[in-house]
Amino acid sequence: MTSKQFLKMFDNSKHTFHLIGNEKTGIIIGLSLEGRLFTVIDGKVVSRVNPEVFKMRSSIDNYVNPGGDVLWPAPEGSCLGYEYPTGQWRVPPGLTEAHYKVDAHTKNQAIISAEVDLINNLGIGIPTIFTRDIKISQKKGSLIVTTLESIEYIGTKELKQNQCLLGPWSLCQFDCTQGCEVVMPSQNREDVWDLYESSNKLRSLSNGIYQIRTEGNQRFQVGISPKVEWIEYINPKENLQVRRFAKPIDEGFNYFDISDRPPTEKPQKTEVRYSVYNDTNGFMEIEAAGGTAKKWVKHTNSKVFITTIFSRINI
Repeated sequence: MTSKQFLKMFDNSKHTFHLIGNEKTGIIIGLSLEGRLFTVIDGKVVSRVNPEVFKMRSSIDNYVNPGGDVLWPAPEGSCLGYEYPTGQWRVPPGLTEAHYKVDAHTKNQAIISAEVDLINNLGIGIPTIFTRDIKISQKKGSLIVTTLESIEYIGTKELKQNQCLLGPWSLCQFDCTQGCEVVMPSQNREDVWDLYESSNKLRSLSNGIYQIRTEGNQRFQVGISPKVEWIEYINPKENLQVRRFAKPIDEGFNYFDISDRPPTEKPQKTEVRYSVYNDTNGFMEIEAAGGTAKKWVKHTNSKVFITTIFSRINI
């Protein structure tokens, strides 16, 4: 899909957007699409785009996934997660109905924010402000996107870690097909583990590089240790490689279990810096997570600084 075609969808609907850069190289921010970021290279949108989002709205029975790169709260499941307060999995309306505003911008940078009221699976209400500070630059044929993702608690009640587990989680989506994979530097198989069904047949470790096939035909998700420095998605068919690097989290915060486990279970002690999700519908996600505070008081702010480098594969 070209950027012109994508922007026309915004113009023809009631959805709003903000453009960083230009229609040839830049980021289209869907302000009313959960604040999602859609990357444009050579006039083409390389992020996943779901056109249905311009015709349908999410409901308790049907989540319409826009694609792009979204800031979500982690964890997804467990008794402290945010997807099961009604008893079944759903993306809460605090996220699907969030309408971001532009707080500041230049040609190559924008700061956007939205108030998002969360309810965790214990039934505790957690009022927050989600902020995304996005900046782009170019170097040696690559588009470099840096985002400072933050979730600020604005409630008046002090919450301990057994009441509130919360951190920013950036989910970056792409269409995928046969030959697509994620690679990362690693010397230890224990740096990667399954969060859903087994993906052992799709994973291999050789010469310090961990490879995970992400071909969009099997549902799995893996957690990745804080020891891993970066992860990279490679799509040979689209001549595209995307590397993500998340800086270590601030002192006073800790990595945690982000997984989509049943709401009756407690989080495990596993620490996740990155994750990879592969769906059965021809798309995947390279994900980066921040940390949670040991105690949440008003204006506690969990942040993660992520650099995402979009490049064409050298042939």
